[in-house]
Amino acid sequence: MPIIVDIDVMLAKRKMPVGTLADRVGITPANLAVLKNGRAKAVRFTTLEALCEVLGCQPGDLLRWEPGDADELTSTTADDSEMTTDSRDN
Repeated sequence: MPIIVDIDVMLAKRKMPVGTLADRVGITPANLAVLKNGRAKAVRFTTLEALCEVLGCQPGDLLRWEPGDADELTSTTADDSEMTTDSRDN
């Protein structure tokens, strides 16, 4: 996965337990674990904003891009080519 989630780094810098962050952000510890372990397919801007507010950081402190394998990028591009819309966007 070329997008790396560095929530653990910020938690360590702030000496904050995961459960405390989840409570302050307003998400479940399970959903925070999915996000911080890089298994999330998306993150809402409101969640990203809350994470930044609680941790006192910028989005770039939590997310970074690293180049991946050519095969990985090709399969990701093929998967992402079929756009879907959320009914809430209409």
